[in-house]
Amino acid sequence: MSLRTFVRSRKLTGALAVTSVAALSVAGVVASTATANAAPGCRVAYQITNQWQGGFGANVTVTNLGDAISGGWTLEWDFAAGQTVQQGWSGTFSQSGSRVTVRNPSWAGNLGTGASVTPGFNGSWNGSNPVPTSFRLNGTVCTGSVDTTTTTTSTTTSTTTSTTTSTTTTTTSNNPGGPKVDNPYVGAGVYVNPQWSRLAAAESGGSRIANQPTAVWLDRISAIAGNSSPTTGSMGLAAHLDEAEKQRAARSDGQLVFQFVVYNLPGRDCAALASNGELGATEIGRYKTEYIDKIASIVSDSKYSKLRIVPIIEIDSLPNLVTNVSPRATAVANCDTMKANGNYVEGVSYAVGKLGAISNVYNYLDSGHHGWIGWGDTVPEYDNFYASAKMMASILGKNGATKDKVHGFATNTANYSALEEPYWTVDDLVGGRPVKENAKWVDWNDFNGELGFATAMRAELVKQGFDSSIGMLIDTSRNGWGGPNRPTAKSTATTADAYVNESRIDRRYQKGNWCNQSGAGLGERPKAAPKTGIDAYVWIKPPGESDGAASEIPNDEGKGFDRMCDPTYGGNIRNGNNPSGALANAPLSGHWFSAQFQELMRNAYPAL
Repeated sequence: MSLRTFVRSRKLTGALAVTSVAALSVAGVVASTATANAAPGCRVAYQITNQWQGGFGANVTVTNLGDAISGGWTLEWDFAAGQTVQQGWSGTFSQSGSRVTVRNPSWAGNLGTGASVTPGFNGSWNGSNPVPTSFRLNGTVCTGSVDTTTTTTSTTTSTTTSTTTSTTTTTTSNNPGGPKVDNPYVGAGVYVNPQWSRLAAAESGGSRIANQPTAVWLDRISAIAGNSSPTTGSMGLAAHLDEAEKQRAARSDGQLVFQFVVYNLPGRDCAALASNGELGATEIGRYKTEYIDKIASIVSDSKYSKLRIVPIIEIDSLPNLVTNVSPRATAVANCDTMKANGNYVEGVSYAVGKLGAISNVYNYLDSGHHGWIGWGDTVPEYDNFYASAKMMASILGKNGATKDKVHGFATNTANYSALEEPYWTVDDLVGGRPVKENAKWVDWNDFNGELGFATAMRAELVKQGFDSSIGMLIDTSRNGWGGPNRPTAKSTATTADAYVNESRIDRRYQKGNWCNQSGAGLGERPKAAPKTGIDAYVWIKPPGESDGAASEIPNDEGKGFDRMCDPTYGGNIRNGNNPSGALANAPLSGHWFSAQFQELMRNAYPAL
């Protein structure tokens, strides 16, 4: 997978109950001194996400049903069979005897009316592992309901592993399969891909995140039926949906989001090689009949009608027709071809129309990222932002692609752009001038984070004709930028470049660099409705999947060798002739990359 940037050529002169969607992660067991007000009512969903001999993982979603809590929250329960918490996240865990106490992390002391948090932990057991029967939020017993879901995995003395799923208690129902909701992620779990989960859990320390939801990528026609892809392919779309339906049915609320990536346009990824596809520039017929039609046929099966199905449609497509075409200096011949033949617009609109006609489908279209199309300008040759929004709107009215079939847009997919820069803005003054104008890293970009970009892009897309209710997804799978090199304060440097470079948490050489970036870390854990207009933080790119090979690897997947994935490469005009910043020894795009997975965990922010 790859995303590219357009480097501006202007000279720098002149002036819920979301059971499987986790919140932020905090490791360690320490005491909290926060003062918290009482909670008059609450509901808890306790989910054992996986279990093995002597150990288990669990998520505990607590929803505040009373007045808003400020100043801190504390959740308590008692284990009945001697279970112990070994490691916790999304809260500060402590245990005394059978009593487990989870206190809010320092950054999340408030819990509004109807709001939920989901602490999670890994624990140990001996003999039996019954679920707790009573929970207290700030001293108040949670009587709204206690929902429990258990997933048990047992291993025999042979090499065979069997998995069974059972629901120990079902106390509530939220009308599964009902009418579409404004935000599909609210009040629902999100599909955990068992293939990716097994790979993650097999890594040292990987069990800490192996229960996180990730998207399924359909990057070839053969992926629909199942192929040799190590993380998502061998099950095939129907098999993943069958598993998703099992996960949904095991939930007390009966709601689950299934995310998959539609990614096989003719002439795909026209400005790069690492994730070129199998279809030639003119094979729009095959795209429609052998790819989209087959996907739609499977997704529309009535046995999946209770799922909330979220396609993320054609990453890295329409903005290329703005930034990488003639007469721009960044033009690529393949992109000129795709703009001239119209098959990107034709393919995306066909996918939107076909999938959007299915009642439980929520379409989200790719909308780049701020390091690629964050330049808005009245001068056409400098404008990526407004021109890209117009290009996305050009699908409306074609092939049944109407605005009611576009539920939202996704940004930062498979990319590394930070959500926010905590210590500086593009308008900060150094030497009497905004750093936007004279810092190489910024280079006149209007944004320095995905939150600001996604919010502004949403507003512009509404102006261009999309529905005012659209929401945004932000891929946070690799944009945490933690670890020892993360700055802790604003720089005091007196030159713009030094000020920005010493202040920024995004440690790439250039914000257009997209391939297996060295120093990156896991970002925010998947979370529903984190900000106004943002439907969810999601992990569309499964952590541990390579962006592209570090050297040429012959293959039958249509994937070429892109020098931006070569750690020795000094760059090109599309990344300002900066080093690639790529990790060495990377495999083909979509293949498991253990070294990257380990680095992402080491540099996670919030830390694991």
